[in-house]
Amino acid sequence: MDILGFLIFMVVAAVCAWIADLVVPGTIPGGFLAAAVVGVIGAWMGTAIFGHFGPALGGVSVLPAIIGSGILIFVLALIARGRATRI
Repeated sequence: MDILGFLIFMVVAAVCAWIADLVVPGTIPGGFLAAAVVGVIGAWMGTAIFGHFGPALGGVSVLPAIIGSGILIFVLALIARGRATRI
């Protein structure tokens, strides 16, 4: 993968994380940078679990990336909420 392909992958993954953040209750602490990281991890996780289906942009299967990012956002929101109540 060349640098342009990687940048496109990062943007598509971040947009998928943003969409998942809108759908899933809870928020990602850290803003857009954290959304980009969660998007990349969620895209990888969603593709590994669900495979390649649906439309693909920049080498990212959009539906599995949104689902994987949503799962990861939900888990991170639960962890962040649990830490906030313990302090």
